[in-house]
Amino acid sequence: MGLAALGLVATPLIGCASRTAAPAVASASAKPRAPRTGVPPQPTQLASVDRSITSQSRQIITEMEPPPDIFDAQALDLEFWLKPRTLEVVRPASNEKARLLYWKDGEVIDSAYQELCHLLRDVNGKKTAPIDPKLLETLWGTQAFVARYGIEQPLEILSGYRTAESNSRLREAGVPAARQSLHISGRAADIRVANLNAEVLGSLVRSFKQGGVGFYYRSGPRGGWIHADTGLQRVWKG
Repeated sequence: MGLAALGLVATPLIGCASRTAAPAVASASAKPRAPRTGVPPQPTQLASVDRSITSQSRQIITEMEPPPDIFDAQALDLEFWLKPRTLEVVRPASNEKARLLYWKDGEVIDSAYQELCHLLRDVNGKKTAPIDPKLLETLWGTQAFVARYGIEQPLEILSGYRTAESNSRLREAGVPAARQSLHISGRAADIRVANLNAEVLGSLVRSFKQGGVGFYYRSGPRGGWIHADTGLQRVWKG
């Protein structure tokens, strides 16, 4: 079941203003709508895909090679999006980490949301701003998806919200940062997951179809990172 079928592409489950979601469906037993394009997968097909993903993902983790559309968020079913959302993040720049239940029963838990905004703050500029809940939705979905296949790691947040001043300093230092970066409005994050290469991670984030995805490749044991935002759907490599 794709995100478009659940109404998550045009309208996120959680609203930016009130941080309270309108129910996506009447109940967990309600029949999901058919995808906008293509033929919806049948239960037997989903079971077959799930077994195939489990087997193939073990090989991916071992070989550290990007898979051919194995990590595809469009294969998710409705139940995935109805369960409570716990996001585990680590912020290397400030040595902070947290595991927070931030969404349950169709509503954002405000105290957890505020803490996530703090964790995604501008560490250098020492300022906090509201983070787009749609971005948190993508971050949680990414982490929860790979956890189904044995990759239970916190999301490393390399950069979240940035002040305009911090963004300008990065540009002056030669760091790839757009002049009108969505980091400035709390709508972007640079992320990494241990033991998952950037190509695999970026392909998964891209499959959510929630915004832009930038692939940043770097040599070394830590590898690269992925830029995820809630702007227009676009892809680039840096």
